[in-house]
Amino acid sequence: MTTSQTQGANLITLRDVRSNPKVRTYIEGANTLLAAIGYTEHGHRHAGIVSSIARYIMDTMGADPRRTELASIAAYLHDIGNVMSRTMHPVSGAGMAFHILDEMGMDASEVALIIGAIANHEERDGLPFNEITASLIIADKSDVHYSRVQNPIPETYDIHDRVNHAVQRSRVNVEVDKKLISLELEIDTDSASVMEYFEIFLDRMVMCRQSADTLGYVFRLTANGVTLG
Repeated sequence: MTTSQTQGANLITLRDVRSNPKVRTYIEGANTLLAAIGYTEHGHRHAGIVSSIARYIMDTMGADPRRTELASIAAYLHDIGNVMSRTMHPVSGAGMAFHILDEMGMDASEVALIIGAIANHEERDGLPFNEITASLIIADKSDVHYSRVQNPIPETYDIHDRVNHAVQRSRVNVEVDKKLISLELEIDTDSASVMEYFEIFLDRMVMCRQSADTLGYVFRLTANGVTLG
């Protein structure tokens, strides 16, 4: 039985989650905290883009529509734990998501899929154990873009600011016939080098490869038209 065939479930949608006042408040609070400690944007923009990419990956692969919806919800909520602390935010975020979704009346089997994905989305301790988690991981690690930089003073940019500021365009592309998921970047090398990108994103790209493998795909990264892996 697929998730979409769950009997008696209250089928919560991404729209329901996005309009939940608690979700909106917690995501705004998470971004406020991370901005204060010098992190890139982790607010509604990031949540929305990651959710859209996760849905695109699942849709393009022909996944079950309900599991696709759950992936988009997990992606939207994945960083909510940052409202407490950056440390262990996947686990705290999974706990917060449990309470919110349970309160909204979501079926426990669906809540389990979402909180499992949220708890496993970071490279240090995460595991892409199913397609929902894998699509979330790839979507999250692919959101690198100059618009994420929150520091208004370029002279004080750290390497994360410089690399994000250098990425003028990022795009995830799924080619079903080739079983290929690619992240295509356009980088302004006057702002940061490709090597600097790898310096801070190598672990994330390894996790993307693992996630693509879970999906039965190969992951490829290209920067300025050059295939890097």
